[in-house]
Amino acid sequence: MKKFLTVTLYCVCTIILQAQTSQDLQKGYEKYGRLLYYINSHYVDTAHIHKLVEKAMVNTLRNLDPHSVYLSADDVKAANEPLEGNFEGIGVEFNILSDTLTVVSPITGGPSEMLGIKAGDRIITVDGKNIAGIGLKNTDVYKMLRGPKGTVVKLEIVRKGVTEVLTFHVTRDKIPIFSLDAAYEVQPGLVYVRLNRFSMTTLQEIKDAMAKLKKKPKKMILDLRDNAGGVLQASIDLANQFFDKGYLLVYNEGLHWPKTMEISTDEGFFKEGKLAVLIDEGSASASEIVAGAIQDWDRGTLIGRRSFGKGLVQQLLPLTDGSQIRLTVARYHTPTGRAIQRPYDAGHIEKYYDDLYKRYSNGEIYSKDSIHFPDSLKYYTLKDKRLVYGGGGIMPDVFMPLDTTYYSVYFSKMVRMGLLYQFVLHYMDENRAALKKRYERFADFDKKYEVGEALFEALLSYAEEHKLPRNNDDIAISAPEMKLILKAYIARNLWSTNEYFEIVNRRDKVFQKAVEILLTP
Repeated sequence: MKKFLTVTLYCVCTIILQAQTSQDLQKGYEKYGRLLYYINSHYVDTAHIHKLVEKAMVNTLRNLDPHSVYLSADDVKAANEPLEGNFEGIGVEFNILSDTLTVVSPITGGPSEMLGIKAGDRIITVDGKNIAGIGLKNTDVYKMLRGPKGTVVKLEIVRKGVTEVLTFHVTRDKIPIFSLDAAYEVQPGLVYVRLNRFSMTTLQEIKDAMAKLKKKPKKMILDLRDNAGGVLQASIDLANQFFDKGYLLVYNEGLHWPKTMEISTDEGFFKEGKLAVLIDEGSASASEIVAGAIQDWDRGTLIGRRSFGKGLVQQLLPLTDGSQIRLTVARYHTPTGRAIQRPYDAGHIEKYYDDLYKRYSNGEIYSKDSIHFPDSLKYYTLKDKRLVYGGGGIMPDVFMPLDTTYYSVYFSKMVRMGLLYQFVLHYMDENRAALKKRYERFADFDKKYEVGEALFEALLSYAEEHKLPRNNDDIAISAPEMKLILKAYIARNLWSTNEYFEIVNRRDKVFQKAVEILLTP
């Protein structure tokens, strides 16, 4: 009888609460609608109701949590492109060099590559309109070159070594946006994979890369550093590749979101090999789902620094004008039950993101001893019963401090000002053909090419010409790293980001630690 009365009372309370919530919602509609009516009917000046509503929506969502946001119709399109893994356009990576639109690289498989547009080409007109020397901005380029699939854009191009202006009629098409930065064999049987985001094409990109290696890897380094996340399902699909059937990968739940568990299937392509996952303070959301599953089941070794700590799940909800809200609907939990979302105060977004700066100021980036977790957030891994913590990102199994060996203020400024990258673009403009002829294969370039003193001096002079004064003490500290990055940028310009990471990883202590761990019997 008591049980019956308890259930009845619970049901009655639930109905009353729902009724009150519904009444509050109706009163809110009426109150805000009346406010807009009064402003439109009585305000002293012309009121832009649309702008007021837009601002009100932004401010309302700011007072919920740091990840619930309003997206205008234009924002929706821009935000969806990297997650969908493609956009529609002509397919070039570009840079505005000396106020001229310069092709850095045609995207593989895109319409520009098919027509023979090359790195170093300068686009001077689009559909007959001059675009050189007019103060062009990146947003202007997007508007001119992107467009619906099947539409045609006429380009006039100046190419070094060719006297006449070249004309191309490019038919826009779907252009892939790759989430895979690199996938290469470090040594026989050991593969390195780096992801910059999680999109709907991520898993297929990795599988394609594995197929190109033509042999199944025995050991893998999965680099998720600075990977801020993306499509939730993509992270689940990737985590699934590392487990046999029947393992809990992640579960989500919220007030209006029933508990949803994701269980591994039997389709994984790397279920047995040794695994190392690299994370840092830039690894968030979907990256933390993968890292959390691997750590909780003792499937691999996490190396690096504490991850960002985003454990909230967002759902895109459409509005009447094509805009959307990205609303937090649930929290996700790792297999042990850890909720790794960092604490936050509603309405204080700036304070929330300042946490990353605090990690530098309190020494966490440089020392594991500066990190403190409350005992109430203790958990134990599911296989080896190792101690792990929830409530503020994922702490790696092997902590690696930020490497400041080659850091200097001068080098930092050079990178922030974009001078090193801009210098490489100028250098490649003059030397691409000769380098391509001399180094047909990356292996030859990697083995034989060295950044000589003449080229290094040219970089320093270029920086000086662009208002970065020399600092000989700083240059002495950073010279080895500057030369390494210079060579890596040249390799990227000649081939791809794959070759860039092959070069820079050789001085990456986190990467080297992963290799050491995986090669230890």
